[in-house]
Amino acid sequence: MSVRSGTLSRSCRSMVSYLSTGVNLLREIDMADDVERFRQALDLGVLQTIDAIRAIVAGSHPGLQEGVKWNAPSFMFGDVDLITLGLERSGGVRVVLHRGAKVKALEGFRFDDPDALARWPSPDRGVVVFRDHVDVAQRADALSNLCSRWIAATT
Repeated sequence: MSVRSGTLSRSCRSMVSYLSTGVNLLREIDMADDVERFRQALDLGVLQTIDAIRAIVAGSHPGLQEGVKWNAPSFMFGDVDLITLGLERSGGVRVVLHRGAKVKALEGFRFDDPDALARWPSPDRGVVVFRDHVDVAQRADALSNLCSRWIAATT
């Protein structure tokens, strides 16, 4: 490896890029395995609800990647989780819109929910709860719109 002015040679940069691609691919495979393990533990009704929500969220932005966070499917853009699903103790599935694990300043951040689909415990954290896959189907367009706008506002 040669170092010129503190930078790697072209061949070293190519090797780093190649290795990074391999690591990212392995990470995606691990995340897909985690999601599949999560799905296998669900009963049919909850699985249908989760899968309906996953399809809507995944279709809301082409750059999203799916993994598992807080023991449930989560969608990230780059390295920042933005939309995380969860099981409700009382039944149903929740969708949490957030700006990642680290608290971010609220100054200058604003998000509107014209359909009032979510409950907003804070200006940058929205929660939508679905009873079942029928409820998801009835509010699918509103959820897709909410997710698309959330990703645009937070990335």
